[in-house]
Amino acid sequence: MTAELAWFKSSYSGSEGGACIEVAIGPAAVHVRDSKDPAGPAHAFTAEQWTAFVAYAAAVPVE
Repeated sequence: MTAELAWFKSSYSGSEGGACIEVAIGPAAVHVRDSKDPAGPAHAFTAEQWTAFVAYAAAVPVE
């Protein structure tokens, strides 16, 4: 199911690798996976769950 999705990394992801995720927007869910393991598991979230996560992440101060 997730193979035909258009995966992308955040523009904030650096080129060093490491702790990056990839996201794909599907018709019924937002899919998230580890960029280092694209064949591994992907997690699916509803649009409401993803919106809440992004709002939370944007509010957390960066150390």
